[in-house]
Amino acid sequence: MALALAIQPGPALAQTAGGATDVQELVVTGTRVVRDGYQAPTPLTVVSEQELAAAAPSNVADFVNDIPSIAGSNTPQTSNASISAGTSGVNALNLRALGIERTLVLLDGQRSVGSTITGAVDVNTFPQGLIKSVEIVTGGASAAYGSDAVSGVVNFILDRDLEGVKGSVEYGQTTYGDDDQYRVNISAGLPFAGGRGKVLFNAELVDREGIYGVPRDWNRKGWYIITNPAYAVGNGQPEWLLTPNAGLSNATPGGIIVNTPLRGTAFGPGGVVYQQTYGTTRDPWMIGGDWQAVQVNDKQSLDADERRKGVFARASFDITDSLGVFGQASYNEHASLGWTGVQFNQGNVTIRSDNAFLPAAIRQQLASLNIASFNLGTTNADLPIRKTDNKRSVTRFVVGANGRFDLMGDEWKWDAYYQRGKTETFEMARDITNNARLALAQDAVFRPGANEIVCRSTLTNPTNGCVPFNRMGIGVNSPEALAYILGNPYRRQFFTQDVAAANLAGNPFSTWAGPVSVAVGVEHRKEAVSGDVPTQYRSGWFVGNYLPTFGSYKVTEGYLETVVPLWEGLDVNAAVRVTDYSTSGRVETWKLGATYAPIPDVRFRVTRSRDIRAPNLNELFAAGTSRTNVLVDPFNNNQNTQFLEVTTGNLALQPEKADTWGVGVVLQPSFLPGFAAAIDYFDIRIDGAIGAVSAQTIVDRCFEGVSAYCAAVTRSGNLISRVSVSPFNFAEREAEGIDFEASYRMELAGGDLTLRGVATYYMKNYNNNGIDQPTDRAGENAANGPPELIWRATATWLSDPWTVQLTARGVSEGTYDNSFVECTSSCPASTIANRTINDNHIDGAYYLDAAVSYDLDFAGMERTQLFFNVNNILNRDPEIVAYGPAGTAYGNPSTNQGVYDILGRVYRVGVRFKY
Repeated sequence: MALALAIQPGPALAQTAGGATDVQELVVTGTRVVRDGYQAPTPLTVVSEQELAAAAPSNVADFVNDIPSIAGSNTPQTSNASISAGTSGVNALNLRALGIERTLVLLDGQRSVGSTITGAVDVNTFPQGLIKSVEIVTGGASAAYGSDAVSGVVNFILDRDLEGVKGSVEYGQTTYGDDDQYRVNISAGLPFAGGRGKVLFNAELVDREGIYGVPRDWNRKGWYIITNPAYAVGNGQPEWLLTPNAGLSNATPGGIIVNTPLRGTAFGPGGVVYQQTYGTTRDPWMIGGDWQAVQVNDKQSLDADERRKGVFARASFDITDSLGVFGQASYNEHASLGWTGVQFNQGNVTIRSDNAFLPAAIRQQLASLNIASFNLGTTNADLPIRKTDNKRSVTRFVVGANGRFDLMGDEWKWDAYYQRGKTETFEMARDITNNARLALAQDAVFRPGANEIVCRSTLTNPTNGCVPFNRMGIGVNSPEALAYILGNPYRRQFFTQDVAAANLAGNPFSTWAGPVSVAVGVEHRKEAVSGDVPTQYRSGWFVGNYLPTFGSYKVTEGYLETVVPLWEGLDVNAAVRVTDYSTSGRVETWKLGATYAPIPDVRFRVTRSRDIRAPNLNELFAAGTSRTNVLVDPFNNNQNTQFLEVTTGNLALQPEKADTWGVGVVLQPSFLPGFAAAIDYFDIRIDGAIGAVSAQTIVDRCFEGVSAYCAAVTRSGNLISRVSVSPFNFAEREAEGIDFEASYRMELAGGDLTLRGVATYYMKNYNNNGIDQPTDRAGENAANGPPELIWRATATWLSDPWTVQLTARGVSEGTYDNSFVECTSSCPASTIANRTINDNHIDGAYYLDAAVSYDLDFAGMERTQLFFNVNNILNRDPEIVAYGPAGTAYGNPSTNQGVYDILGRVYRVGVRFKY
């Protein structure tokens, strides 16, 4: 968000002995050059320690993700189903909805090793109890901070001044009595050697029970986007329908015959045969009928079950008054477990007519009709729900030095550090079927001359160990049958990051308007990935076919930044950085900005920058991950087809280049003390953006005759069996919008009242791959884009010993897809680029939160504070967001988990202390 860079202090600033608030200007710069009184041209948001304490989030990422300039972040709620990608449980930030990989996340201005192969930094690995503030540079910052800062920088600042011991014990629960959360945090700052040395320590333990399933009424109404049963080309009907009371027509929990004259014959508990009531049907969907009986969108975790523990230590010592050294080490361990849904087989299971598990009456019908086999559709109720079971450990060591010296009549400051980070991941997909074994097990027959059911393959290979598996019914299989077909594919990965950096800053000379400030620095970085996957888990599984990835690259960078005052009120900020990648060569970045204050009440600012992001380890070296997915096949009358989606890297990728404009104004009227406001326009245009088109897009473009896409499609007969997806350099990606911020502080009822509002209006957010018609995604409240408007407003009243905070937050209404054409009759032709749909609207939402704290007076304690928070006071349900008609729509909860509040009312209570 575009916070006025000279802001009034937050509500929890220290007070004088007489109780009056010490109001003073807070100077933040968003640049490597720091000068008292300088106001940087790049907008910056500062989240204070007091704000974090008032909100009492279970982790800092929960709070930061509420800031409107951050949209589309990776959270445990949004990444729960990411089995093959291995990102479940990660909290990674996304500025401007341009992608996590384009947001540079720092700890005390230093890089940190990623928790995934994409380089995403998990905020959970930072010492939560020692975070003093969070600075968010909302704009291109590669020239100042380094590569990857295309959409900005999020810098978590440690409280190095802490002295004494502080901690907290917290507990939370939803109003439904689930998702219990526990957190214990302890920090200490201990000076030694007469204050020349300091030891910092933090330890944290977090236990979140999670929510298995989706036990909420809003998810039980069967909302999906389906192919309109009444649609035909040219008949004026919309091609797609947004509708409730819908469900799969070609799969039931116990299995259903989907072809032959026996179509609609289904199998229930104990294998009992019944006839499905279809309702209005266009495979694979139906409206009405037995729609409730086929629902499986409650088989994911609404919130992940996770355990976190971490320890952090830092020791620093001033050897002299102008030379200090430090060393720090941290270890964090994170484990998450979550449901990811059932296995779908949409009419693609072949059952022979002599299958021994068929009821005798069905077998006789098949024989009389001379039918040798039929197709079965099932959501496999006898199989356990699939799960992700991920564990990560992140170890980080940093050693460095800093100091100052006099040169050219001015004091120069320098710092240097070396960081070694290592992440070890264990990514397991639990309870996954082995395709080959399942094919053998489901082909069950009677042993000739006996009433024993065996696998057909066992008749010719008696020692193959096959255990028959019954796919027709619920509760009809033994533990031995399940054990034979199920496995737990896993992968171990190791990510390492080595960074050596040095910076120097000072004021070498002055102009007629003041001192010129200069900062220079160098950085060398190496990123590497390696892994291990047992041979038996590399292929042949329904999902989780992991492959080990190996690769590394090196980056060397050098930068120069300066601030030049031209006359009173006018400063110019310029920076240039040269970066050399071992994989793609040299590239330059730069920034030019200015601030102008014609009067003290008004300050204008403008920035133009060139920023870069090089391909990450996954984009370059991914050996391949695969998952079973579903798409609409236009070659086969738009039928839903199950296929294997394979993602691999691309060594030919080049760095992205982004051109960013920022223009804004800061208002601090002298006639209204305590008020500050800022409005900032941004435009980020990325050339050669790295990305991948979806498997559905690949097939659609192949159908349209683009041969380059057809090469990625593999067929088995006339059916699509595999689609290869790899990243490449898109032609362009752009984000455009306006940030708003206003704050006001006043005395009220014997206390201090602070009002603060922040919002981001997203005007544009689109990809243009140079082939497809680009679609602006801003205002899409489904999965593709940020909502048009995201806002947050707080009112905080502080009157010792009470602190009361009310927060309102929300998003504007939006669409499913801005390319859709909404109509109910007389519709134009529906095309791949512009589908027709009966309803393209998604409602907006707002939520109210409250936080109350009370300071107790205990002898010997500097502070003891009780706090009680309620999020989503009104217990507002999330807005309905339906998915479909293909992909994983059948298993997705009916909302956008990244935009709307999905848990309902959440209570949190705890105690903080310091002595």
